[in-house]
Amino acid sequence: MFATTPVLQVSSEFGSQYPCFSTRIGYRDRRGTLCPGETGFILESVPAEEWTTAERVHRYLGRADEFPRRAEGESGLLEHVPRDALRILDLGTGDGRLLALLQIDRREMLGVGLDFSELMLTAARERFADEERVELVEHDLAEPLPALGRFDAVVSSMAIHHLEHERKRSLYGEVFDLLKPGGVFANFEHVASPTHRLHLAFFAAIGEPLEDEDPSDRLLDVESQLGWLRALGFDDVDCYWKWLEMALLVGVKPAEAG
Repeated sequence: MFATTPVLQVSSEFGSQYPCFSTRIGYRDRRGTLCPGETGFILESVPAEEWTTAERVHRYLGRADEFPRRAEGESGLLEHVPRDALRILDLGTGDGRLLALLQIDRREMLGVGLDFSELMLTAARERFADEERVELVEHDLAEPLPALGRFDAVVSSMAIHHLEHERKRSLYGEVFDLLKPGGVFANFEHVASPTHRLHLAFFAAIGEPLEDEDPSDRLLDVESQLGWLRALGFDDVDCYWKWLEMALLVGVKPAEAG
């Protein structure tokens, strides 16, 4: 279950209640590098399957609309997606909340939502039960994106940070290829803090105990991700909004790009 440096026998205290990575043992710095915690040991976990469990999904959905500053960050995302965008892809759509927000001012849009969690997709199907302009696709973002056609915008909210860094980077490249010239990529994301103290401050601000940190998080700093987007050819790349570990990263595919 764990890859450790050095090798360490995990006690039952953690093995039973916290079967995956806990930042009481170690934490990730601003570039996603694992750093030792108070014990001096580092634990790395295999990505968890918590998003396939009903308890985890229902807990998340019950709080999704109340998460501190989320509405503010997502409002910024909505502002960067053109009102006339016709085809919009949502990566890690969950229960479809972001697609539903986009629909408010884009009644003619055709939405495509990807998610690997059948429980999340079930909730999304219920949300869009009478909606023919939304297509939901079961897909794990850890794998290359399927052939879906071209899009005027690709969006994501609190999903891509679960991927390993190399996959994040390759996914951004796939997004660039899927966008039409002039298309927008807007990623509202959970990012790494520059220091462990600020990481602790984030959890205090959202009212969550540190031991409840999502074991599947693979947080990365803003600067690294902006650099990737620029290197891939995106224009107007910037962090357009940020609060502690929540950030809105945006890039536009050049109009002359194929």
